[in-house]
Amino acid sequence: MAYLTKSTVYNIEDTNIALLGSDIEKNVREHAGDKEPAWERAGEEEGLKIWRVEQFHIVEWPEERHGSFYDGDSYIVLYTYKTSPEATSFSYNLHFWLGQNTTVDEAGTAAYKTVELDDHLNGKPVQFREVQGFESAQFLSYFPQFTSLKGGVSTGFHHVVDPPPLDIFKTVAPVAASLIAGDAYVLDKGTDVWQLNTKESAGQEKYKAAEFVQSLVGERKGCDVTVFGSDEGTPGTHKFLSVFGEGTTLIPHEAPGPRETRLLRLSDASGQVSFELLPEVSRGLLSSDDAFLLDDSKDDARPAVYVWIGKRASLKERRTIVQVAQRYLYDERESHRGKLGIPIIKMEEGREVKGFFGAFGETE
Repeated sequence: MAYLTKSTVYNIEDTNIALLGSDIEKNVREHAGDKEPAWERAGEEEGLKIWRVEQFHIVEWPEERHGSFYDGDSYIVLYTYKTSPEATSFSYNLHFWLGQNTTVDEAGTAAYKTVELDDHLNGKPVQFREVQGFESAQFLSYFPQFTSLKGGVSTGFHHVVDPPPLDIFKTVAPVAASLIAGDAYVLDKGTDVWQLNTKESAGQEKYKAAEFVQSLVGERKGCDVTVFGSDEGTPGTHKFLSVFGEGTTLIPHEAPGPRETRLLRLSDASGQVSFELLPEVSRGLLSSDDAFLLDDSKDDARPAVYVWIGKRASLKERRTIVQVAQRYLYDERESHRGKLGIPIIKMEEGREVKGFFGAFGETE
């Protein structure tokens, strides 16, 4: 098989996904024109639509391949739904997903085209920036199984399943002392592979464990997979734990320290977007005249940076906010323990996503 030379790989630590006025914008417009044909029917019916970026073009991803993404590519994902059976209009979740080996051009095109689709849908979608290995629970919920594949459109390499990045997993000794409540585990027994989802394990951990299991059994013949969980008292979980000795139980997870949620106001009054750290995290500080960033990334179960756009926020704040939030993560990278890829979730006032008000300590 022939391989094509891949252009510069996008670095998640790069703070700039160029959009308005950039070479990427010019190339996108040159290749697709001012109107994107892919958006003509977008959002007209309930369900999931996925597009892949291919040389500045937006190409629909086949339904039978939903849940399988290539790590060398960038994708746009639109989920259209009604908030209730009686609703007379649709609501939208709009994601752009960046593979860990996607190119700068592909990442920039995905970001630009996501803004374009958001405009096409009159600003109604809640927007999510997704990075491979840090996918939001909302994104993963669309797929019965989510798998990252090695390769992509720019490489001509499309077939080998690549195990998830090693930094997602920690190889531990197969002994009882390694079993901590709140984590997901994979036990490789050769002809059998067992997965244990403990009660408090996060959705991302379960998906990544399942993805890792598939990478193990893909090359084996006659290998059985068994998933146990999620309550320790169930017979299946007891079977998993008994491998490590009779009477083995999960070790309680060490309680996390106090969560340090932060609320910042965004302003472009000086001509450039700047932050003001507010003295407290209070829903009452939200103003329709401004944009705000709510840093809830220290919640290990569902880390996120929320961007809330007031009804009267400026056009510049609306158009550049994903870049601004990414810059914030970069500037605060030490306190985020390297989690530069955590989801950035952008929403309009009145279209708040689940979890946003909960980050203020309110019951949702």
